[in-house]
Amino acid sequence: MSGMLDNLKRLFQERSEKEQNRPFLEAAMAACAMVSVSEGQVSFADRIRVDQIMETLTRLKVFDPHEGVELFNRYTKSILTSPKEGRESTLKVIKTVATDAETAEMLVDLCLAISLSDGVTSLIEHIEIITLCGLIGVDPDKIGLNTEQVLARFITST
Repeated sequence: MSGMLDNLKRLFQERSEKEQNRPFLEAAMAACAMVSVSEGQVSFADRIRVDQIMETLTRLKVFDPHEGVELFNRYTKSILTSPKEGRESTLKVIKTVATDAETAEMLVDLCLAISLSDGVTSLIEHIEIITLCGLIGVDPDKIGLNTEQVLARFITST
């Protein structure tokens, strides 16, 4: 009897944890999608990075990685199919959890991870991340995104 109660308790805790973290999962995949599609297509490296994020981030480990990937695919398709409406609806999902400063910064960190999946953050990806920072109230300089240095690097490399 004790084993059955322990199993029920464990299942309840898992379900509760999933429900509590579901908005973060959706916002995380939406943020990753925004950066991933910023150059007009989703790279294989970005998809691999989404898998890595799902398997690594504690708040997301409670979910089946395929669930996160399906959300990511849905958001990328939405943005690519209808850029204005897709971005607006995706941003709405992100803003639902970005009211907490720590969570908002974590979302930006996930965007940076996606942008670096191929080893280099493009100027377009950087602009997308900086724009997202402004929309969710994250100071780019506070989290190490010194815009002037990045722009100077891009200008000198062209």
